[in-house]
Amino acid sequence: MTAAGPARVVLEQPERPAFLVVLTHGAGGTPDTADVLAVRDAARELGAATALVTQPYRVSGGRAPGSAAKQDAAWAELVGVLRRRTARGDAPLALVQCGRSNGARVACRTAARVGAAGVVALAFPLHPPGAPGKSRDAELRGAGTSVLVVNGDRDPFGVPEPDETTDVVVLPGEAHALSKHPEAVAAAVSAWLSARLL
Repeated sequence: MTAAGPARVVLEQPERPAFLVVLTHGAGGTPDTADVLAVRDAARELGAATALVTQPYRVSGGRAPGSAAKQDAAWAELVGVLRRRTARGDAPLALVQCGRSNGARVACRTAARVGAAGVVALAFPLHPPGAPGKSRDAELRGAGTSVLVVNGDRDPFGVPEPDETTDVVVLPGEAHALSKHPEAVAAAVSAWLSARLL
């Protein structure tokens, strides 16, 4: 339960998880898309506890997230609960946030607030389609931690540029859905997580 209503969470964890990955969906979707599940599976192979989150606005039947401030507050609240539930004694697990599209924006905007060790941003929507002047780059750069962006080279929402804290993997032939080659998504995420957390 959050201040924005109930979220739905599927939490899976090994006996001694190495870290925690919390994953969520795009604006009108669910967390069972090919790319999100590829990240979950890659993280589980590395010993992570994983939590697939359906955000409160989707649980209540909404198609759009509404206020970013309310969405972020609800996200921070549920991540706090998950960190407490997966902690080893008083020590919380290292946290990686993962979201696709709108969920990637949430993961970046809240990373510093929840103390994330990293963010996996799938199909980060750099700008609305056909409107490159309305950049959301500041949300990506404001994460305050290491970020892996995985985008398709045919994404009409644009592709961010890498910088000192942002790695960008561009998958050829993929559009915004990142649905053609989930194994490529998994490989990119596995390499990135291994380099930063293991």
